[in-house]
Parts: sequence; structure tokens; C-alpha cells
Amino acid sequence: MPILSPKTAPRSTQIAYLDVAHGSRTYRIELKRIGSARRFTLRVRAATRDVVLTMPPRGSLAGARSFVERHVAWIGARLERLPAPMPFGGGEIVPIRGINHRIVERPRRRGNVWIEPAERGLADAKLPLLCVGAEPAHVARRVKEFLMREAKRDLEAAVARHAAKLGVAPRKLSLRDTTSRWGSCSSTGALNFSWRLILAPSYVLDYLAAHEVAHLVHMNHSPRYWKVLGELSPHVERAETWLKTHGAGLLRFGPQPD
Repeated sequence: MPILSPKTAPRSTQIAYLDVAHGSRTYRIELKRIGSARRFTLRVRAATRDVVLTMPPRGSLAGARSFVERHVAWIGARLERLPAPMPFGGGEIVPIRGINHRIVERPRRRGNVWIEPAERGLADAKLPLLCVGAEPAHVARRVKEFLMREAKRDLEAAVARHAAKLGVAPRKLSLRDTTSRWGSCSSTGALNFSWRLILAPSYVLDYLAAHEVAHLVHMNHSPRYWKVLGELSPHVERAETWLKTHGAGLLRFGPQPD
């Protein structure tokens, strides 16, 4: 996901919302005035399932409403095409390291979350099970906690391996849940990753770990940086392609991102 530094990111100010009706539906449109914008631009965000209208500095609210009303059918169609959310509830599907698992409630074993091979006799017997020892009201929280622990374990191992190859050491590693980036490296050497990488195939998580570790050597995307990254990961193009194709889909699982 693209990352803009504070010095290069365009300044924006959220100014209002517009509620626009179309048929039996009413859509709330977030308005953002951006200094570098030259025209009205609509964007449907798959991660948060909402709509943003970017406005030029001198754009009027009347002009914004007129623009949205002309495109409200498009907004409705785009929202309808978004994949349905997949909450972390009993019976739901969640990918772990790229492999689909079915969530199964096992309330008698409270506090535990574990993986089992698929039970014989189930219609989708090919799916392994993510067993959750919790009452229904607590299943989603238990699943997220389990996935975050798994993500941190995998990322710590991958970061340590790549950092050892380069002779560098990150200051710390943190997990977040954002829609704008999968990982980042600060100027102080702190690495941040989306915990949702545990949902992707393992080579994608490993690539993102290598991507951020390489920034400990070059804080840019220069040819020298890509050379270092290529020495760490054999999956650069494969992982980038997977993220462009499937990355947004990871954001529909579980709780809404921050």
C-alpha cells in the first residue's frame, strides 16, 4: 500500500457529510477538501465500506451535492459489488496463512483457541477447523487475539531472519489494523505491520517483513533499496501481485479496520 510521508502528503480537511437518497437507499458521503485536488473525485473504500468525495479548495457544497447526485447510481452499484463482510463467528470462514478454516465453537474448553483437521462427515470436510473455547458472544474477540498472536510470532521470526542477513536490528515491532498500508518502517527503526498479514499466504507475510527490514538499510525505494530487497526475498513480484489482487479482501474479515 502506498505510504506518504508527512512532508509529501497533501493537506486535507474533513468538512462535512452529505446524505444522498437513491431509490429506497440513502448513502452517506464523506467530504474531504484537499489542497492539491483540481476536480471532484468519488472513491468507494472497500475496507470501510464507505464513500469519500474529494473536493478542490474552492469547491462548493452545492457543487459537491450536484456531482454526487449525478453519480449516485454508480455509488450504489459499487457498494453492492463489495464482498460481504465475514465476521469471526461460529460457522464462518477465515483464512490463516492463506488456507481457509471454519470457525467452530467449543465453549466447554474456555480460553483456548486451536486448529484441528476437518471433522469427518462435514459437508466441507476439506476445511481445517479453528476451534474456539468461548461462548458465542466472545468468539470474535478470541479469534482476533489468536490471529494477532500468530501474526506476531510469524513476523518476529521473519524479521529476525532477514535482519540477521543484513546485520541490522529493528528497534521494535508492533501490530496495527490500518487500511492505508501493510507495513512501515520509521526513521527510528521501529517496524509496524498489519496483523491481517496472517490471513495471507506465508510468502506474502515473509515478503512484507523483508520489505520493511530492507528500509533499515535504505529509507527510500531507490534501485539500491530494491537490490537489497531482492537479495532478501525471492517473492517480490509474486507477493506484490497477490496483494494488488487480493489484499483489499483481507479487510472484510473480522472487525472493521481502524
